[in-house]
Amino acid sequence: MGIPIMIFDRMIRPIKVLLSVGGLAAIAALASACGTETIKVPKSEPALYRGALLFSERCSGCHTFSYAATNGSATNPRTAMITNGPDLDQRCERPITRVLYAIANGGFSGAIMPQNVVVGQDAVNVAEFVSKYAGTKAAKSPGVTPCAQQPIGTIPTAAQLAAAVATKSATAPSTATGTPRTTPKSRAETKANAKAKAKGKAKAKAKSKTS
Repeated sequence: MGIPIMIFDRMIRPIKVLLSVGGLAAIAALASACGTETIKVPKSEPALYRGALLFSERCSGCHTFSYAATNGSATNPRTAMITNGPDLDQRCERPITRVLYAIANGGFSGAIMPQNVVVGQDAVNVAEFVSKYAGTKAAKSPGVTPCAQQPIGTIPTAAQLAAAVATKSATAPSTATGTPRTTPKSRAETKANAKAKAKGKAKAKAKSKTS
């Protein structure tokens, strides 16, 4: 003889309520946890705040940095993936030119991180943010100057960055074999040098015949 439908419904109703309450509690807990992860740079410092915001948008998948509310670094070396980057709460990144190099080059190896993940003034803002706040949670080591006491260095302007990029492009390899790109002036100089060298050889040869 089966259980009447009404009695069965009364039996499972408390279970449904418990599941609903448990589900709501879990959602609330997740929402609460997410709410605690916020950018810790004051908006009263717009350049630094924008740098933190850009870092949160572009770098959160690979780096942990509490000031940008990111958790992308590996917590366990055994389960670390190749895309897990350094924990910037622990790692000092000064001077600022070091950070700018990493941004332009794609990290220091150039193997994993995208090159030019931000450019121009955005790159300066990110670099300034990273240089100022990185390494703040690093443990003090004997003989090692704390990050906060190391000089940040000169912060370049966007125009200076553009000039540096242009200079780098002018001397970039023009072929896969790494032959340097030459300007018209350098080609003319090379041709003149070749002529002078050939003329010198001809004179030496003529002199050897007459002697």
